[in-house]
Amino acid sequence: MKVVLFICLAAMSPKAFGEESVESLLQQVKQLQAALDKVNQLQAAFEEHHHVITELKEDRRLASEDTSITEKINELDKADQSFGGALDSAWLCLCGTLVMFMHTGFAMLETGSCRQKNASAVLMKNLINVCCGTLSWWSIGWAFAYGEQNGNGFIGYEGFFGGGFYTRDANGVITPMECNSDGCQSTMLSWFFQWAFCTAAGSIVSGAVAERVESPNYATFAFFMTGFIYPVVVAWTWGGGWLSTLFDVGYMDFAGSGVVHLTGGAAGLAGTSILGPRPGRWTNPEEFESPNLPLVVLGTFCLWFGWYGFNPGSTLTMKSGSDGALAAQVAMNTTLAAASGGIVSFLIRYVTHKEYDVGALCNGILGGLVSITAGCGNMECGSAFATGVVGAIVYQAASILLKRLKIDDPVDACPVHCFCGAWGVMASGLFDWGKGIDHYHGWSGFGCMENDDGSCQTGIGVHALAAQGIMILAIAAWSATTSGFLFYGLKRSGMLAYSDPAEAFESAKLRLRRFVADLGTGLML
Repeated sequence: MKVVLFICLAAMSPKAFGEESVESLLQQVKQLQAALDKVNQLQAAFEEHHHVITELKEDRRLASEDTSITEKINELDKADQSFGGALDSAWLCLCGTLVMFMHTGFAMLETGSCRQKNASAVLMKNLINVCCGTLSWWSIGWAFAYGEQNGNGFIGYEGFFGGGFYTRDANGVITPMECNSDGCQSTMLSWFFQWAFCTAAGSIVSGAVAERVESPNYATFAFFMTGFIYPVVVAWTWGGGWLSTLFDVGYMDFAGSGVVHLTGGAAGLAGTSILGPRPGRWTNPEEFESPNLPLVVLGTFCLWFGWYGFNPGSTLTMKSGSDGALAAQVAMNTTLAAASGGIVSFLIRYVTHKEYDVGALCNGILGGLVSITAGCGNMECGSAFATGVVGAIVYQAASILLKRLKIDDPVDACPVHCFCGAWGVMASGLFDWGKGIDHYHGWSGFGCMENDDGSCQTGIGVHALAAQGIMILAIAAWSATTSGFLFYGLKRSGMLAYSDPAEAFESAKLRLRRFVADLGTGLML
């Protein structure tokens, strides 16, 4: 404004100032204008620098916030993994306890199916089986089943006596588990849950050879069964061995129709065949009918109840809604197969013998449960019903076959576990809920087996059935052969000798009666 005022005054009265004064004034105006331009430039530069500084501060604030957000996300991930691990631990501990409770059912069923005079020996044998099986699973069984195989596909070799179950630093601080995106489970949790399955396989054999084996001597077989025979089968399958990659599809046995029941049933069949029948079993069969049906029924209910840990628990996790949905599907399939198996077995027995056979009803229920155990996680409920129906037919046919072959199985363990177990393995492939025979779900649960690009694999249904068939043959051959050699060796050594004074007296009395009858006939002639 001052510059403009000077210019106006100079223009209006040049004489008042003089020409030199005007030129001097104009020169000052130019200097002031140059100074003003420089000030404007400095101000623009200042504003630019201020803007840059503001941006830098904002970037630093955002970077700080990003670091904080990342840390919070990591904390939430860790909390989620820890919570998921807690849910998994609670789920598997509960289900493992239910599976362990099945030993109550095995003990009651076997005791009720045997003569009262042998009740104490039968109960002792079941307790010894669990105790010896536990020590065997801890010392060598787990390592053979789930230890590192290093590509051999046959047997593991790490984890003996619980070694490597957790880590310990230089100060002795123990880290019981490592959490990652796959879960937050300890090895001890898996050991406990799989231990219950292992000892169940041994109890199956106990029923098949009942009333012919001294309880303390049976401990030798129980240790070998739970420490080597069963763990090798697990190593082939659940442990990631050669059957898991067969034909690039692998086997399917969700909870153990083949791994547990076929293994135990085949071992029991070998054992009872080598030991031979109980004295008088086929000459006086009425003496060997189930003497205590209440115990048989109680044992059946206990086993059915425990099966809800056996099958649903085999999801092995419970940290998402889909895990819960799969466990519910498994529980429904298990229930339907048990009910349909029991009713069909009861009807078959009524039609063929015109009698209400409670024992046949109980074993039909168990046959349905064994049959659905492999496919309970990959078939629809209608297929589960059909699996139980066929399982009852398989049980009845196998039971009749063994009796005609004079193979003495006091509790029908072999028809229920061996034959229905084999059927269950095939049923899981036949009734897989994949679309037609072209698609296959297997271990993928509700979804199909996928290619690398996420599309469903096609043309693998036949390969899956072939894998199931090979699995049956491999498990049956391994279990029957190894158990057969063991039982034969123990029998030859006298370790399995069973002596019952009352039974020996009855046998001698029966021979005396026959001698007297033959003598009388001879004298008459």
